[in-house]
Amino acid sequence: QVQLVESGGGLVQPGGSLRLSCTASGFTFSNYRMSWFRQAPGKERELVAFVFNPVDFTRYADSVKGRFTISRDNAKNTLYLQMNSLKPEDTAVYYCNAFMGGSDYWGQGTQVTVSS
Repeated sequence: QVQLVESGGGLVQPGGSLRLSCTASGFTFSNYRMSWFRQAPGKERELVAFVFNPVDFTRYADSVKGRFTISRDNAKNTLYLQMNSLKPEDTAVYYCNAFMGGSDYWGQGTQVTVSS
């Protein structure tokens, strides 16, 4: 079965750092565009960043540019999100997503809370 399992969320102070991981199984990881989304209470889910393996291309939301770095290790079927200089407005549930045309898979999410 397809599984995406996030880890690394938690409570961090403003200005701190956190590294999220997403371990995938049940599909050919290297064929998929991998993304991180986030959703705060009462708000729409937004795309944070994605990495497209075939052309080694990444894209970031304006709100996280220069602070977050998305990466993937195809040999380990793992997606990462390095988050630096965290702000309270980064507080949200972060979701791992795998996309390839008609296939769209989601993890259960991991809570990130940025607070002093």
